[in-house]
Amino acid sequence: MAGDGGRGPDVSVPERGSFAVDERDGRVGRVMGWVGPYVQLRPPGGGAEWDCPPDVVRPAPPGLALRARVTEINREGQLPR
Repeated sequence: MAGDGGRGPDVSVPERGSFAVDERDGRVGRVMGWVGPYVQLRPPGGGAEWDCPPDVVRPAPPGLALRARVTEINREGQLPR
């Protein structure tokens, strides 16, 4: 999302829909988009989104991204149909 929405060409965060790590506390979340100057992340499997400054958001390494996706899949399997 480099340069997206007037945030400047030096801002580079993972793409919407991918998993990222909030380096402030190590939480992993799915990138939902931007709200003002912040990146919105949602925990795997659902929950409240949180705002994260773009300078502390990094792409989740493959192992963490896989773990987060498995959490989502497990959650989807538990939802009533």
